[in-house]
Amino acid sequence: MKKAPLILLLPGLVLILASCASLSATLDNLKDGFDVSDIDTQDVENIAETAREVKKSFQDITPEQEYYIGRAVGAVILNQYEPYDVDRVNDYLNLLGQTLAMASDRPELFSGYHFLVLDSGEINAFATPSGLIFVTRGMLRLTRNEGMVAAVLAHEIGHVVNKHGLKAIKQSRITSALGKIAVTAGETLGGQELASLTMDFKDSIGDITGTLITSGYSRVNEYDADRQAVKILSRLGYDPGGLIDLLEEMDKQLVPGGQDFAKTHPEPQKRINAVSRYVERQYAGPNTEARQKRYETALNGI
Repeated sequence: MKKAPLILLLPGLVLILASCASLSATLDNLKDGFDVSDIDTQDVENIAETAREVKKSFQDITPEQEYYIGRAVGAVILNQYEPYDVDRVNDYLNLLGQTLAMASDRPELFSGYHFLVLDSGEINAFATPSGLIFVTRGMLRLTRNEGMVAAVLAHEIGHVVNKHGLKAIKQSRITSALGKIAVTAGETLGGQELASLTMDFKDSIGDITGTLITSGYSRVNEYDADRQAVKILSRLGYDPGGLIDLLEEMDKQLVPGGQDFAKTHPEPQKRINAVSRYVERQYAGPNTEARQKRYETALNGI
């Protein structure tokens, strides 16, 4: 009787990766429907070991791991953009950003939130896993008041809160791991292949930076970050309509398909339509005059 090829066992392995079922249950699923006598014992053991290693690499990322991921991603960003080395501007951004972060659904991170202005005329902003948030001078020039700056930062904090970067990493790891398993499905998986699978986590740094800088998050993720931004702004007494003001200004100045925010985010008008459904404007927020003076003092001449 012909031995069942290992490629036929892949659907069961896909199920374990998708559902995180127990290993014993997985092996039962793998064997179900096959005459086990037709499969080499060593092949089954190799598949089981692969499942263990892949499952291990898919475990939830710890706050400390997230911190080091964020540092690596931040280093890539700073390799492409120069920081804007003006203390009053960065101090202001951190004062405002730290306050907004404390009002978010995820106020505590392994090393806290950190904010930095990038010396670029692009209209752009980035948030890495671990809470490193970068905003370009071009983005800040769009703003007219502190509420609009707060909207930029709150949106990026929303990406960190919802762990959008980490979710992108996990997806790339799944894709990569399944691809390697498929390539070697007809062979016996040895230590080298298993080591390669567990390296997917490290290799995904390039994937997440590509998401931030080149392709962007999904539309759903952007809308989720907007919703978190509205919550943060409302909790601190900022008019959540400041996000709409920001998006309207972006809609005027962004060039469709340009090498900035337009390339990595949904069209501003679509986001405006979505946000408008659940935002109630608050025209008389507290400390409006003090906030405006602080904004003008910090960002004058940027």
